[in-house]
Amino acid sequence: MALRVGVIGGGQLARMMIAPAVELGLDLRVLAEEDGMSAGLAATAVGDYRDLEAVRAFVADVDVVTFDHEHVPQEVLRALVADGVVVHPGPDALQFAQDKLVMRARLAELGVPQPDWAPVRSIDELQAFLDEHGGAGVVKTPRGGYDGKGVRVVRAAGEAEDWMDALDHGDALLVEELVPFVRELAQQVARRPSGEIVAYPVVETVQRDGVCAEVIAPAPAAGERLTAVARGIGESIAEGLGVTGMLAVELFETDDERILVNELAMRPHNSGHWSQDGAVTGQFEQHLRAVADLPLGSTAARAPWSVMVNILGGPAEGTLGDRFAAAMAEHPQAKIHTYGKAPRPGRKVGHVNVADEDLDDAVYVARAVAAHFD
Repeated sequence: MALRVGVIGGGQLARMMIAPAVELGLDLRVLAEEDGMSAGLAATAVGDYRDLEAVRAFVADVDVVTFDHEHVPQEVLRALVADGVVVHPGPDALQFAQDKLVMRARLAELGVPQPDWAPVRSIDELQAFLDEHGGAGVVKTPRGGYDGKGVRVVRAAGEAEDWMDALDHGDALLVEELVPFVRELAQQVARRPSGEIVAYPVVETVQRDGVCAEVIAPAPAAGERLTAVARGIGESIAEGLGVTGMLAVELFETDDERILVNELAMRPHNSGHWSQDGAVTGQFEQHLRAVADLPLGSTAARAPWSVMVNILGGPAEGTLGDRFAAAMAEHPQAKIHTYGKAPRPGRKVGHVNVADEDLDDAVYVARAVAAHFD
C-alpha cells in the first residue's frame, strides 16, 4: 500500500505537492478549509484546521501529516502527537514559525545572527526601543502575519497604538531594528527525521508591497563566503529547531556585509518555486521526501540561472486560462504555474519559471510571460 501523506491546508502549496506525490507513488490527501480551494484536486475532506475533532477525523487513515501553512494551533498539533500521529514538522519545531517572539528568543540561544529586537508591552517600552535605534523600528504582531500583513515600520510609538490597545493582558508586540539592508536573500534547506539535510543555492528575492515578486537563483554576486554563511545559517536553524521537511530562512544582506535572519517558514516557500523547473529536485518533491523520511534528492541547478516571477492579481477581464496560448506561443521556454484562484488585486494566482544560460534573458522572458496575465 502506498504511503499516505495528509496535508492540512488546501492552498497552492498543497496543490503543487500533487504532481510530485503521484511521481513518488505517494497517496496525497488534503484537508481543505472550504470547497473549491486551490488543492481541490486532492481534497479528501473539508474542515476547520482549528477543530481538533475535524482534524482527528482527517488523519485517521494517513501515515504522516504535514502542512500547507503554519496556522494549525499548538493544542491541536500536540493532541495529534499524543494520539500517536506522525507529524512533520512537529509542534516543537513549528512553534518557532508560529510565534515570532518565540523564534527570536530561540535564535538568540542558538547564536544565529539577527536584528536587534525586543518584546514590548507598552507605548513607553516601544518608544524607548525606537530612541535607542535611531528613531525607527519595525513592529510585528508575533502571530499570524504573512506577505507584509502584521508588519509596520514606525518612527513614533503612537503609530502602533492601535495594535498595543488590542493586546490581551500579558501579551507583547515584537519590535526590531530597521535594518539598512542592500537586498533580501533566502536560504532553503530540507531535513528528514533521520537527520539527513540538503541545501539549495541561496537566492535573491525582490519584494513589492510586502509580497515576494521575483526570485533569482542563485543570488547574483553571491561569493563563496556569502554562500557558505547562508547555508550554515539554514542548516544550523534546521538542526537546532529540529525541523523536518522544507525550511525557508529569509535573510537580510546589509551594507556592511552582515547576513541577518528576518523570517522562517517550515514548508515549501515562494522563494523556492524556481526549483520546480530549475533544480534537479523541486522543493515540493523534496518536502514530500523529507516528511516521508525518504532519501533526499539532489539540489543541483539545471541551468546557470533560474528566475521566478509571481503572477499577482491576474487579468481584470477574462480568465488566466484565456492568456495561456499567447504566452506559451511567444515564449515556449517558460514554465507557467497557476493556482486555480480567482483574480483579485495583489493576490498570488500563479508564477512563471525560466531557466537559462543568460540571466538577463531569463529575467526578460519571465517578466514578459507574467505580463500576459495582467
